This record gives sequence, C-alpha cells and structure tokens, in this order.
Amino acid sequence: MSFLFPLFMLALLVVVIAGAWKVFVKAGQPGWAAIIPIYSAYVLIAKIVGRPWWWLLLMLVPVVSLVITIILCIDLAKTFGKGTGFGIGLALLSPIFICILGFGDATYKGPVAQG
Repeated sequence: MSFLFPLFMLALLVVVIAGAWKVFVKAGQPGWAAIIPIYSAYVLIAKIVGRPWWWLLLMLVPVVSLVITIILCIDLAKTFGKGTGFGIGLALLSPIFICILGFGDATYKGPVAQG
C-alpha cells in the first residue's frame, strides 16, 4: 500500500506537466519551457501574461509573492478568455485548472497586462 501514493503522485506530476506544456504551446511559447524552473516563470510572467520581467524578482519576497501569484493567475486566466473566478481557481487549485486550460478548448488571446 505504501508504494501506491508515490505512484499516484508521479502520475499527477506527469499530468500537470503535460497540462502546463500545452498551455505554453497554446500561448506560442516552446512547451519545454514549462519544465525549466526559473525560465518557465520568466516566460509565463513576461511573454504569456505580459507583466514586466522584474515581477520575477518580486516572487522572491515572501508575502509579496502571494499577492503576485494571485495577480498572475488572474492575468493568465484572462489571457485565455476566462474570468477572475477561474483565475482564483488557478491560484487555489493549480493542478486542476492548469489542466483545464491546457487540455480544454481555451484559446490564447494575447497578453492582457501590456499597456
């Protein structure tokens, strides 16, 4: 029974990575960028969502990173034509909602945070 949990977690990780890969591809970015830790955050922030690159530095500040994460999730939802509620879902239940974005019929509308 103790080997089932790690196996389940590995399967969940593979599904979430595949969902994030599809989100990046839908946004016109290379899918492999979703699995490179710091680079994926840069691509998500600066290229997909359209926020300035220095927001990546704000992610290093403990309390500020929570606020920035929520804003980025809402912006990501809006770039795919979803509402604020979907963005809150992305912030709270990322594995589920990233798969909905990646495998669902959502289309990339372009960066919403630019000007």
